Amino acid sequence: MMSDRGNVVLLDGGMGQELRKRSSRPVSPLWSAQVMLDEPHLVTAAHRDFIEAGAQVIKLNTYSATPLRLARDGDARMFEPLYTAALSAAHQAREESGRAVRIAGCLPPLVASYHAGSVPDDATCLSDYQRIVARQVDGVDLFVCETMSLIREARAATIAAMESQRPVWVAFTVDDSDGTRLRSGESLVDAAREVAALGAERIMVNCSVPEAVTTAMGELATLNVPFGGYANGFISVVPLQPGGTVDKLASRTDLDPAAYTEHAIKWVEQGATAIGGCCEVGPAHIAALAKRLSEKG
Repeated sequence: MMSDRGNVVLLDGGMGQELRKRSSRPVSPLWSAQVMLDEPHLVTAAHRDFIEAGAQVIKLNTYSATPLRLARDGDARMFEPLYTAALSAAHQAREESGRAVRIAGCLPPLVASYHAGSVPDDATCLSDYQRIVARQVDGVDLFVCETMSLIREARAATIAAMESQRPVWVAFTVDDSDGTRLRSGESLVDAAREVAALGAERIMVNCSVPEAVTTAMGELATLNVPFGGYANGFISVVPLQPGGTVDKLASRTDLDPAAYTEHAIKWVEQGATAIGGCCEVGPAHIAALAKRLSEKG
């Protein structure tokens, strides 16, 4: 496996959208979590396909399984069985692949993606993130706090993750029209400095359009911290409201594996040492990235 220094770590792609393509079941606000209970074999297979494509880090399929989202959209009692199923699927995929990939715990937005105004108070954020960390810690190699749209949300997730004694990576989602700012309007550089000071090992930008990620990589390159990016393939995330479903979002037609790779290689040229994909980026995209990285040596 490549080390994190001097080489590029390849992440997996977007699990939720990948599962939508593989399942015949109707989409719901708890989509990726519900699949864990109804069709866990699809999750294991998707993890395995990302690994076989070249991913060196796979993230647990628990993005929508936060206590607040389960209480709102499903049943709070689903928490325990969902995390058990997610850990089982990731470990099974790693074992079946025979590869030494790392499994990352997932600390997502607690209420909704992209909506900084929906972030709960600090005490709720910290206690919910601590609960998620405690449930994942024994089965993961690192934690990724991802799609953070607000500095204080990222701060709470980072503090909770740091208590695990595992490496912590933090990924912010930026304004699609201004990659220098979070979706809250706050400065990406300020946000990165804050979580780095708390001990985050790597700062990333995710679930934003590739063009915004390219801008963001230029911002992060000014800091003395390892950085990276993994973009989505949506035209716009504006139509998605808290409690809504991703079928409201339209996908771009200009981000096939070759085109996405061109964007991601720019990030590497800017100094990124971790790249991958978010929503709408599948195993074929990761395979194309792996091939290009191999060719670049």
